[in-house]
Amino acid sequence: MKILDISREILTAQVYPGDPEPEYTWLTRITEGDECNLSKISMSLHTGTHVDAPYHYIEKGETIEAAQLEKFCGRCTVVTIKGMITGDDMEKILPYCKNKLLLHGDGKAFLTQSAAFVIADSGLELIGTDAISIAAPNEEMRVHKELLCSNVAVLEGLDLRKVKDGEYFLVAFPIKVGKLEAAPCRAVLFVQEYGY
Repeated sequence: MKILDISREILTAQVYPGDPEPEYTWLTRITEGDECNLSKISMSLHTGTHVDAPYHYIEKGETIEAAQLEKFCGRCTVVTIKGMITGDDMEKILPYCKNKLLLHGDGKAFLTQSAAFVIADSGLELIGTDAISIAAPNEEMRVHKELLCSNVAVLEGLDLRKVKDGEYFLVAFPIKVGKLEAAPCRAVLFVQEYGY
């Protein structure tokens, strides 16, 4: 079994325009005579690889600690596609996919509202992307609301540079941070190696 880390490193990840840059501060340092190294971090919960909860766009939506963990664990399909993805595009892709789909677009694959409609009706449990958002800036609210209102999990900021198209086993549990709208996660793909 091989494990592919598809998470971005928080301190160096691209930040969504307008969000604060992540910062860390050392509280104690061994090199300065302290007993241990201890640090703190300040960041948007949407920095790097993260999960959006319904509460991100829906005032009475579920917050991140209520996420259904089974949605973030299981068989998935990675597909390479770039640009604005339409409903027609999704209707062509989905019949060949597991119920979790990761879009590999070098950070340039975005769902349109019509694609979100198709996904919401398809039974897909999770949609992920290697872009900093699942939608283009002018479609953010409409796409997120359609997916999150339809109980489709949203996983953003993946690093799929070393991943080929195909089927994998995904694990991407959001950190349990309480009644907030998102959380970072450590996303990995498991690959079955044959011939041993």
